[in-house]
Amino acid sequence: MNIGEAAHASGITAKMIRHYESIALIKPSARSDAGYRTYNENDLHTLRFIKRARKLGFALDQIRDLLSLWNDAHRASADVKAIALAHVADLNKRVAELTEMRDTLQHLAQTCNGDARADCPILQGLAQADGNDAHDCCAH
Repeated sequence: MNIGEAAHASGITAKMIRHYESIALIKPSARSDAGYRTYNENDLHTLRFIKRARKLGFALDQIRDLLSLWNDAHRASADVKAIALAHVADLNKRVAELTEMRDTLQHLAQTCNGDARADCPILQGLAQADGNDAHDCCAH
């Protein structure tokens, strides 16, 4: 199949397929006599693997490692698990950071009157040099 058909079948845009090939995440595609990229079912399987891994938030380098392990019949599942657990730890850290950001912004917004006055606790909170004191900015 051509790149458009592979894009449709995999759910990855043709532009991203070309990008993945340019960064050697996927092997260079076969070419037709006319020079067009061609893909087979195995290529589609790899593209779907990449799409699923991206949806789970894996970075391209992690996906490269996972693909290498996926293609290694003698791999140790412990190696795959280590990558997955490292990613879970990173996701947990990001969730905690996002939760803290949300809570701080929610607090700042609740302390703001939202009226015509120039005094704005949100701007005061953003102007603080130390973001750890964001909850304290609006107490006065």
